Amino acid sequence: MKTENIVLGVIGMGMGKLHLKGAIACGAKVGGICDTNRESMENAARELKIEGDKLFEDYNDLLAVKEINTVIIASPDQLHREMAVKALEMGKHVMCEKPLALNRADIDAIISAANKSDKKFMVGQICRFTPGFLKAKEIVDSGAIGEVYFMESEYAHDYVNILKPGNWRCDNERNGVVGGGCHAVDLVRWFMGDPCEVFSYGTHKVLPTVTYDDANIAIMKFPNGTMGKVFVSTGCKRDYTMRTVIYGTKGTIICDNTSPYLQLFKLEGDEVKVAKYPEQVRVNINNHNAQGEFEVFAKHITEDTPVKMNGIEGAKTVEVCFAIVESAKSGKPVAPIYSF
Repeated sequence: MKTENIVLGVIGMGMGKLHLKGAIACGAKVGGICDTNRESMENAARELKIEGDKLFEDYNDLLAVKEINTVIIASPDQLHREMAVKALEMGKHVMCEKPLALNRADIDAIISAANKSDKKFMVGQICRFTPGFLKAKEIVDSGAIGEVYFMESEYAHDYVNILKPGNWRCDNERNGVVGGGCHAVDLVRWFMGDPCEVFSYGTHKVLPTVTYDDANIAIMKFPNGTMGKVFVSTGCKRDYTMRTVIYGTKGTIICDNTSPYLQLFKLEGDEVKVAKYPEQVRVNINNHNAQGEFEVFAKHITEDTPVKMNGIEGAKTVEVCFAIVESAKSGKPVAPIYSF
């Protein structure tokens, strides 16, 4: 199957519209789009020149289109299980937006369906495609900053104008750590591996419309003796950022998803001396690189290769988020459970 043979259905015209644009740029054909908000869907259709007979308000009608062989699920998190399982059972390749799901039962159901299917299943962890983070990973993997011993990342995003009455993000099962903080958690996991223990504090001072903590700080311990930290604030009064710092034995990287460069501190030759001024490494600004993400997904489909960002990867990230929430409630360290 070549990319142009991918006939795509996209569910959800919020983030889904970005995915749709990325897929079209990669050469995929559009078989249908779906949203319960007719106006939002029609606006997307006009912008992207999608025919009216390819618009569906019921995702079941979209899945029933035989020509559609690939589906992107960008619906509210609470719907991921029913949509992902049904799409897989109907023989579609599936990319599901993060977080994979909001509870363990839904996660297990999705993974079970993916294991039973011969189709590709990928979780959309967009930060792994952000140019600044990709460049940082390249530098780390090259050994330029030595062994990484500590990494911190943050998800700072003010939800005050998002949490309107009836908005799906107001669902208290969708804790801010799980729903948004999973970006920072997944980033730390991508660089550092799976933490074996998590300790967290939380506070609730800013968002009265939700019952969960609107700020959390989590410390992570890894099996090789390294450490990590994640800060999540969904009520912060500042611009959106995912500022990230990676500390190695020979240097340090400071980066984020909204700046045109990252800062690189490293040893000067063999001297035990760090450069006074950091090197500024230029990167593109693209904090929702849906095209790059779809290119990888399409390659897995067309070349029939194993999916790296599979259901297990998505589940591990959410499991660490669960541990953060649980630790903040109990006041005790929590060991994430990775048995999926």
